[in-house]
This record gives sequence, structure tokens and C-alpha cells, in this order.
Amino acid sequence: MMMRLTPELRDRLVASTLIEQLTPILAGVSINHAYSTSDRQMVQTLKDISIGFMPSTFTCLVGKSGSGKTTLLRVLSGLVKPSSGQIFLDKQKLTRPQRRVSVVFQRDNLMPWRTVYQNIVLPLQLAGVGKQQQHEQATRLIEITGLNGFEKTYPAELSGGMVQRVAIARGLITEPDVLLLDEPFGALDAMTREQMWQELLRIWANTRATVFMVTHSIREAIFLADRVIVLSPRPGQIVADIVVPFERPRNFDLLTNMEFNQLEEKVRSALQF
Repeated sequence: MMMRLTPELRDRLVASTLIEQLTPILAGVSINHAYSTSDRQMVQTLKDISIGFMPSTFTCLVGKSGSGKTTLLRVLSGLVKPSSGQIFLDKQKLTRPQRRVSVVFQRDNLMPWRTVYQNIVLPLQLAGVGKQQQHEQATRLIEITGLNGFEKTYPAELSGGMVQRVAIARGLITEPDVLLLDEPFGALDAMTREQMWQELLRIWANTRATVFMVTHSIREAIFLADRVIVLSPRPGQIVADIVVPFERPRNFDLLTNMEFNQLEEKVRSALQF
């Protein structure tokens, strides 16, 4: 018997076809990861995760402590080899870190004896890039991240928010296609953290890198992202992939929006899995 092509079914078929035609810039396929403890017990941290990120999108990952969020980020960056599964960068297997994928961790890891400018250009120096190109790229990022006037300042002389700007600028200095952020604002006070949301969105709008960010904050995830992915308790599995419908640019009025609050509850419910 022939299936009747209802408008709803037609829309689903069209959407499915479009999705198949789109190619994620970074993707993980059937990712599993486990490690051995000191007493030789195997602990599985990630289970059967498949995930992809379209170019110039902003995705946030939330999950309870110990769910494998940071492990997934490290696997996607090439820093950690999964127990099974594959990572693809533009359809090419990713088996080790590459300049096209940059990582910013919660702990900034800035070198205290180097100035803001010297910290930012460090990845280019290590890559053997010429001084003129170093200067051009650093100058552009200092402008984008609002660090003008602080080029000769040392990390100890900066506020927490300014330090994170330096870390983000250093993460972008190689002009990566993908920027992975692991709780970059976790150590900041609430007011500074919210200010950094706006700063990060402004920086992202200027660079259009594909961003994947780990966070414990549901509000932060919804305010920043195009989609929010929820990870279950260990072993981490994707239990929800939620589209964030709000237009950009976004401002803090959004935080009191009824639809925003409903989305918060939706993410929170998924975390109870």
C-alpha cells in the first residue's frame, strides 16, 4: 500500500535530505572511552556518542560533574584518543591535535613572566611564524578582545575577566576553524561571568569560528548557544539535543523571557535523567 505524503511527512523528508547534504566541520562518530584505575578497574566515561558541529555555529554542552564533558572535549580536540570511535575534521580523520582546532581551558595557563602580547603570540612563535605575521594577527585579536592598552601588562596585574580574554585571544591566534572552550568562566564571580558572555558573543561574531563550549550553567548555555547538548551521568551519553530559537544579537532582557525560562526547565529536566 502506498504511503500518503502528508504535509508533515513531506517537511520531514525535506529536512532529512537537507541534513544529509550538510557537512559538519567537526564530528565524532560512535565515541566510547574508558580508563583503568590504579587498582586495574575499568571506568567507562563516554558511551556511544555521535555528534557534529556545523561551521560558524555555537554549541554548549551541559552535564553533571563526572559525566565526561571535559573528556569529550579532549577527545574532539585530538588530545585524547578514544577507546573506540572516530573524529573527523572536514571529513578527514583527526588523530592528533591540529592548529585548526584550538582549546581554551578553565585554568588559563598563561605564563606569568610573559606580557599579554607575548602570551597571545606564543602559539605562533612555537609554530615558527614570522614576527610580522605574529604582530598583525596579535594586533587584530587585541582589538577584537578589547585588550588595547594592556599589551605590556603581566597576567598578575589583570582581573579574572581580562585574563580570560587573553586566554581566548591566544586560543584564536592560529585562526582556528574550531574553538573548544572548557568552562572558561567557571572561576569568575557571577557579575564578571555575565559580562564575559557578552564579550564572548562579540568576539565570536567577529571571528565566526565554530564554538563548542562545556559549562555547568544552564543559563549560560542557553544565552550563548545555538543548541544545547545534555550529557547523562557517567558513562556520558547524549540524552538531549535542544535547539535555542532566540535571534542574535542577544541582551540580558532575554534572561527574563518566558520562553527562555521554559527552555531552562527543559534542559534541567533532561539533566535529571
